[in-house]
Amino acid sequence: MEDPKIVAERIVTNVQQVIIGKERELQLAITALMCGGHMLIEDVPGVGKTMLARALAASTGLKFSRIQFTPDLLPTDVSGVSIYNQKNADFEFREGPIFAQIVLADEINRATPKTQSALLEAMEERQTTVDGVTRRLPAPFLVMATQNPIEYEGTFPLPEAQLDRFLIRIHLGYPSPTDEVLVLDSQQISHPVESIQQVTDQNEILQLQQAVKEIYVDPLIKNYIVALANATREHESAYLGASPRGSLALFRTSQAKALLDGRDFVTPDDVKDLALVTLGHRVIMSPGAKVKGATVADVISACLNRVPVPGARARS
Repeated sequence: MEDPKIVAERIVTNVQQVIIGKERELQLAITALMCGGHMLIEDVPGVGKTMLARALAASTGLKFSRIQFTPDLLPTDVSGVSIYNQKNADFEFREGPIFAQIVLADEINRATPKTQSALLEAMEERQTTVDGVTRRLPAPFLVMATQNPIEYEGTFPLPEAQLDRFLIRIHLGYPSPTDEVLVLDSQQISHPVESIQQVTDQNEILQLQQAVKEIYVDPLIKNYIVALANATREHESAYLGASPRGSLALFRTSQAKALLDGRDFVTPDDVKDLALVTLGHRVIMSPGAKVKGATVADVISACLNRVPVPGARARS
């Protein structure tokens, strides 16, 4: 395999043909893919959440499926269902859209909690159980879920257990006026996602994920990550802090960032840069803090200020 950094940069550059002016967000999306984690994209309608998932799937050549979450969607519409075959006089299983490598869960908070729970086993264990039979999902496996925070009518908030299964949460935001003009130019004749080319494959993605795990993390950095997660649990504005899964998410994404930066070791700056996107959605604010106008970003910032940064230490 060629340099993992070059492979990752090639994917980012390719997706930038579709998502213009969002390099930071694209790097976070690639980070989730490199870590084998899932991503929650929370933003207003029309900023490119769905196009990001489609462009990423087209660039990697991975099998793509889309699930449009609605209040009447059933769990079997996600995982699949056993149907009686009259010719064989037996039941046969028909796979649901979850049996793909990049799954777009569009407007995930519009489905009922019962349907949302159909994703829990798939996201954590990379398998799904239907009628007592457990089936493995293909690798690599990535769920990219979108939700529109301003549309509260007919929505069901994601439970803490589901939020905790997302590796990172990102916000695309509106493009700058200059970038928005470039969007108009790029789509004057046709949408660029229709002509985007594949620049890597499944095997390279799996090798990329393995390369991330080999990035060195000093014990002091590990202690720093755990201390940050623990600080969110003890913060006075937090009703619920980050879980151990959050510590692991910050650990793994820091490895991926180091690789993207061309290093074979993690620095404290990597951890600080990713603290909000990996821990923020795992922190539940207390009712009193909400009344005072405190935000999750305030909690993470305070924790970063409170926890001492480890000093330099030679690698053993």
